[in-house]
Amino acid sequence: MENNRPDPDKLLEQVKEEESRINQGKLKIFFGYAAGVGKTYAMLEAAAQMAEAGVDVAAGYIEPHARPETMALLDGLEQLPVLEIPYKNIVLREFDLDAALKRRPQLLLVDELAHTNASGCRHTKRYQDIQELLKEGISVYTTVNVQHLESLNDIVASITGITVQERIPDFVFDQADQVELVDIEPADLLERLKEGKVYCPKQAGTAMDHFFTLDNLTALREITLRRTADQVNRVTEKNREQNRESEYYTGEHILVCLSASPSNAKVIRAAARMANAFRARFTAVHVEAPGGEGMGDEDALRLRMNQRLAEQLGAKTVTLYGGDITRQIAEYARISGVSKIVLGRSYTKKKLFSQNVNFADQLTALVPRMEIYLIPDTYTRRYAKKNRLESIIAVKDKNYLKDSLAMLAVLGISTILAFLFRLLGINEANIVTIYILGVLIIALITENQIYNLLASVLSVVCFNIFFTIPYNSLKVRDPGYMITFLIMFLAGFITASLAKKVKSYGRQAVRKAWRMEILLDTSRKLQMAYGEKAIAETVAGQLVKLLDKDVVYYPGEPREGVRPYCFPREKNSCIERLLTKDETAVASWSYRNNKHAGASTGTLPGAKGLYLAVRSANAVYGVVGICLEDGFLPAFDESILNAMLNEAALALEKEQSTEDKNRARLQIRQEQLRSNLLRSISHDLRTPLTSISGNSGMLMQQGDNLSADQKQKLYEDIYDDSVWLYNLVENLLSVTKIENGSMELKQQPELLEDVISEALSHIRRRLRGHKIQVHLEDEFLMAWMDAKLIMQVIMNIVDNAIKYTPEDSHIDISAKKLGDRIYINIADDGQGIPDDRKEKVFDLFYTGEYQAADGTRSMGVGLSLCRSIVEAHGGKLEVRDNVPKGTCFLFDLKAEDVGGDNFPETAGKA
Repeated sequence: MENNRPDPDKLLEQVKEEESRINQGKLKIFFGYAAGVGKTYAMLEAAAQMAEAGVDVAAGYIEPHARPETMALLDGLEQLPVLEIPYKNIVLREFDLDAALKRRPQLLLVDELAHTNASGCRHTKRYQDIQELLKEGISVYTTVNVQHLESLNDIVASITGITVQERIPDFVFDQADQVELVDIEPADLLERLKEGKVYCPKQAGTAMDHFFTLDNLTALREITLRRTADQVNRVTEKNREQNRESEYYTGEHILVCLSASPSNAKVIRAAARMANAFRARFTAVHVEAPGGEGMGDEDALRLRMNQRLAEQLGAKTVTLYGGDITRQIAEYARISGVSKIVLGRSYTKKKLFSQNVNFADQLTALVPRMEIYLIPDTYTRRYAKKNRLESIIAVKDKNYLKDSLAMLAVLGISTILAFLFRLLGINEANIVTIYILGVLIIALITENQIYNLLASVLSVVCFNIFFTIPYNSLKVRDPGYMITFLIMFLAGFITASLAKKVKSYGRQAVRKAWRMEILLDTSRKLQMAYGEKAIAETVAGQLVKLLDKDVVYYPGEPREGVRPYCFPREKNSCIERLLTKDETAVASWSYRNNKHAGASTGTLPGAKGLYLAVRSANAVYGVVGICLEDGFLPAFDESILNAMLNEAALALEKEQSTEDKNRARLQIRQEQLRSNLLRSISHDLRTPLTSISGNSGMLMQQGDNLSADQKQKLYEDIYDDSVWLYNLVENLLSVTKIENGSMELKQQPELLEDVISEALSHIRRRLRGHKIQVHLEDEFLMAWMDAKLIMQVIMNIVDNAIKYTPEDSHIDISAKKLGDRIYINIADDGQGIPDDRKEKVFDLFYTGEYQAADGTRSMGVGLSLCRSIVEAHGGKLEVRDNVPKGTCFLFDLKAEDVGGDNFPETAGKA
C-alpha cells in the first residue's frame, strides 16, 4: 500500500498545471510529413464542423493555395484582415495578432505554425503569436510538417539534403492538447504533384527532382508516424501517472556539453531526442575556461544561440568554471546523478611528450560507469583548427601597439641587465635566467599567448647575438649552445604559459567572486529594504553594478505617462531611450504576459531594451528594463540577473504579504470595534433611553398629580440622561474620526483657565457632593490646542472620577509649566486603579470589573479617546497613583508664552 501513495509534489504540480490551463485556449495541430498531404484541408473541414455546432470560428491566416477545393472551404467562414508590411518593393501579408485579440473568437484558424514573421511584427515566430492567443483564452487550429520540429531538423536534413530554417521548439508540439495526423501514401502524394494539385507544374517538377522523391517521402512519413506515436505515448503515460497506475519518470539524467562549435546544435538536438525517448531530465553544461572572456563575437553569439536552443528543447543550462574542462564536466556529472553524457566528436592535437588522448577518452577515464555518446560531424575538425589559430593570434581589446612596446621594453631592460652581469663577471647561466625572468614578466603584462612565443624567440636571439661568441652575430661557434638555446626557449615559453594561465585563473576567480558578492549583497540589502521603492532601488542599483548598463524599473503595470524609476550607469547616460512610448509598450507586454521581451528575445526584438518581469509563482510585481541596444547578456550574467530578480520578487511578495496581513488585522480590528460598539450601544443606551422614556411618560400621564419638586426631579433625570447620551455620541464620533484618520486639529493658543472652566460647566449637574478644586501655577497659562477636543478630554477624565469615586470625594485639577510644556494633572481620592490594569484602562471598550458609583456601566470609550486626542496634540497621557490614595491622570500640551510669536511646526496633524 505504501508504494501506491501519490507523490505530494507531483500532485501539487498537477494542480498548478491544471489551474494554469483552466482559462487558456486549446491547441490542435494538424501534423503531416510534407506539403500537399492535406493539413490545411483537414483543418478547414474540422473548423466547418465546429461552426455548424455553434462555435464562433474565424480564420486568422490561411496560407494562399493554388488548390481550389481547399480555398472553397473558406466560404462561410469569417476571415480576419491580414497585416500588410512593406518590404523593399513588395508587400508581405502576415497574421494580425492585435486584430485577432480584438475580435476574440472561440476558435481561430492560423496556418503554418513554424512560420517566421516579418520584421515589424510583435513576435519573431508565429508559434509565439499562438501562445499569446492561447493565454488569452482563444483556442487555435494550426498546421505543421515534421521537418519543422527542432529536434528532428538534423535527421530530416540528412535524409533530404535540405536544412529547414523555419523551426519550432519541441515543447510547442508536445504541449498541444490534440495532434491529428494527416497522412496519405507517398505514391499518392507524388501523383497529386504531377496533377498540379500541390504546386504549379514548373515548381512541381523541381520539387520532384529534389525534395519530393519516393525515398525521401517514405522516410519522412516514417519519422512522422513515430513522432505521432511518441506524442500518444506521452499523453497515455501522463494519464497513467495521474491515475497512479505506473511511474512516469525513469530516473535517467542526460547531460549535453555546450560549446561555440557550429556542430554543437546537432549534438544538442540528438541529446534532446534521447531525453525525450528516455523521459529523462535534461541538462546542458558549458565550461568557461580561463581566458574564455576573450572569445570572439562570432563564437560568443553562436554559444549563446546554442544555449538558447538547449533551453527551447527543455534543458536546464549550467555554466561551470575551470581550466580542466574534462574534470569539471566529470565532477558535475558525478554530483548531479547524470546517467548519460552526449558529446560532439572532438579532435585533440598531439602535444609534445604526451599521448594523443581525445576528450571522450579522458572523460571515460574519469567517469567509467557512465554511458558516453559521440555525435560525429565532419565540420568539427575545421572548426578546431580555426579555433586554435584564433586563440593564438587574437589580441584582447586589440592592444597590439601597447603590448608590443611593453615586450620590447622588457627585453631591452633584460639585455641591459645582462650586459651589467657580464661586466661584473657573472657567468652565462645567470644571464639566461635574466631573459627567462623577462619572458615571465612579459607574460604577466601582455594579454595574448603570441607574445609569450615572440618573447621566448627574441630572448634566445638576443642572447645569441650579444652574449655568445662571435658577438653581434647569429652564428654559433660552440655547438653546445644549441642545447642552451633550446632549453632557454622551452623554459621561457613554458614558464610564461603557466604564468599566463595563473593570471587567467585569477581573473576568472575574481570575476566570479565579484558576481557572487553582488548576488549575496543583493540578498542582504533586500532583507533590510522596506517598501516597494526601497526594493526597486536596491535591485536596480545592483543590476547597474553587475551589468554596467542603464536600468529602469516599473512598479506595477507600465503605462504611458507613468515614469519608471531610472538608474543610469553614469551621469551622461542616454537612459531616455528606454522611456519612449514604444519602449513602454514593450514593458507593458512583458508585464501582462509574464514573459521576457525586447532586445535579444523573440518578442519585439527591435526594442532598445530587454524587459524582464519581476515575478513570483502567482503574481507579477513589476518590470525591469535593461538598455541592450547592442549584443546580448552573457549566460552567467543572465543567470545571476534571474536570481536577483527572483530575490526581488520574494521581497515584494513578502512586502505584499505583510501589507495583506496588516490590512486583515485592521479589518479584524474594525470588525471587533463594530461588534463591541453594537454590543455596548445595545446595552448601554437602553438604560438612559428607558429612563427618559419612563420619566417622560410619567410626566405626560400623571403630570397633574405630581408636585413641583417631583416634576423638577424628573426633569433633571431626563436632562442628565440626555447629556450622557450627548457625550456618548460625541465620543463615538471622535473615535470614528480617529479610526478613519479624518480628525483635523484646529490648534491655536488658548487660555487654560478658560478651557477648564468651560469643561467643568458642562458636568457640574452630575456632581454628587464631589468637591472640585482648580489650582493653576499662573492664571495666564496658555497652550496650543484644539479647545473643543481638550475640553472633551477634561470632561471624560473628570466624569470618570465622578463615576468611580464615592460621594464627597475630592477632585483636584492642577497645571504648571516646565520648559516649553504645560502639564495638567487631574487627581481624585477614590479607591485607585491596580497596577496591572493601569495600561488597560486606555484600551477601547475596556470597562474593568468596577461598577460606577451611580450604578451605571461605562462603554469603555472615553479614556481611549482621551489618549488619542492628547497624542494627536503631540503630548502623552499617563495614569498614576495619587498619594495617599486615589488616581492621577497627567497629560501635557505645548506651552505658548503670552505675547509670543512661537507657533508649532505642525498645527493640523492628527
